Amino acid sequence: MTDSLCDIGFIGAGVMGKNLILNLADNGYRVCAFDLDHSRLNTLLEQDARETQGERERGGRPSRVETCNSYTELLAKVKAPHLIILSVPAGAPVDDVCNKLLDAGLKADDIVVDTGNSLWTHSVERAKRYEGKLIFFTTAVSGGEVGARFGPSLMPSGDPYAWSRIEPVWHAIAAKVDAASGQPIERFEPGNPVKEGEPCATYIGPIGSGHYVKMVHNGIEYADMQMICEAYHVMRSSLGMAPADIAAVFREWNRGPLNSYLIDISAEVLSTTDADTEQPLVDVILDRAGQKGTGLWTAVSSLEVGCPAPSIAEAVYARALSTRKVLRTRAAQKLQGPAVAPMEPARRAEAIAQLHDALYCAKICVYAQGFDLMKLAAREQGWQLDFAGIARIWRAGCIIRAVFLQSISDAYERDTRLSNLLLDDFFAGQIAEHQGNWRRAVADATINGIPVPALSSALSYYDAFRTESLPANLLQGQRDFFGAHTFSRVDRPEQQKYHVEWSEPERPVVGI
Repeated sequence: MTDSLCDIGFIGAGVMGKNLILNLADNGYRVCAFDLDHSRLNTLLEQDARETQGERERGGRPSRVETCNSYTELLAKVKAPHLIILSVPAGAPVDDVCNKLLDAGLKADDIVVDTGNSLWTHSVERAKRYEGKLIFFTTAVSGGEVGARFGPSLMPSGDPYAWSRIEPVWHAIAAKVDAASGQPIERFEPGNPVKEGEPCATYIGPIGSGHYVKMVHNGIEYADMQMICEAYHVMRSSLGMAPADIAAVFREWNRGPLNSYLIDISAEVLSTTDADTEQPLVDVILDRAGQKGTGLWTAVSSLEVGCPAPSIAEAVYARALSTRKVLRTRAAQKLQGPAVAPMEPARRAEAIAQLHDALYCAKICVYAQGFDLMKLAAREQGWQLDFAGIARIWRAGCIIRAVFLQSISDAYERDTRLSNLLLDDFFAGQIAEHQGNWRRAVADATINGIPVPALSSALSYYDAFRTESLPANLLQGQRDFFGAHTFSRVDRPEQQKYHVEWSEPERPVVGI
């Protein structure tokens, strides 16, 4: 009887859930799926039938994917102790499913894995709430629809015993990279999963830490996307380049240190023609960007922890400003900017090289901000995060996958106590070599009135970080003047605080 039971129960057969289920099935796990929307289950079975050439049962063996009509039936069809994976919207639906599973007979040694985009603090609260009733575990998933189907990047966290049971499953379905080169090993063939290479799944730590790391991943993603868009904007508006020409530049950049999934897909978008108008597709897409909140969570967390992440915050602000299309249209008719002189063709190659280096240096700073945020949050929460391991699992499967991440992993391998990525010899040398072009690119964009908030904030972050004496001394004097907040002195122990009995400045008398 046990042999006929499924290995895994899966709740939620939407886009991500369906593809994770098929990924599990490709890797030899029998899955029983449930969804309140039965049409999704039918779609799942139809796709599974197509991908297995219609043979859902071969040689009398049970089918690799089954469906059911209730939580009770789900538990009855899955081996005990149960491993139940959820792919449902974050928030109340997660608790609703957990409670219904408990009502259906879930036991204390059964594992429930939340793979949604939950806020990390909610995961911590849930683990406490269900303690002694079930084992609540989380795994943040990155890679979108294709990643879920053929290999995502997985960031699991929670009970170590649960991880010992889940580890072989996640290692099987995760994206893989070549150990020697750090390059992704990709194969998009149903039924023929990638089994060789290093899996992009590693245990992050206690409950909540995995979703926190994924949150920071998404914050970095926001900034990376924004900076690519700023480079595009400069090439389009200042250099007068057509989308197809910019796509060619991005493809060239993708052969070097900027090689990444985001550069690759940006080139694809820019080279695509709209079928209705025969215009470049990018020209008919409304410039109003959406967001689902994870970038905002990262920016908020950076403020709460006291860790500067200005480029991530600027990327969130850029999306917010993009939504104010009506107001921007009015402002464009009223507010004056500089006249943009057409660039001579001979100067264009130089300007493109400057943009390349600006994007590369700013990218280093964005990752420095993200990893610094994880370091400070880990210290606050008592987590022991493996930053080299985190960089390794982002090399494939996830949205920010890039050759660049191998260098980050190497940096943390060289120095496990590295305080900030900018202090690594390799990255310090890279910025020293390329910062001239970075500064010229930001200056040219500013002179021409083209907004580059992420590229420029990264430069300001770098300059502030390398400045031994910042003007915060004046700021502390101001605070003491109006609020008696006290200050420390450079010639005395820092813990000693001082206050001056300031005299109010003379104010000029203004006649009427």
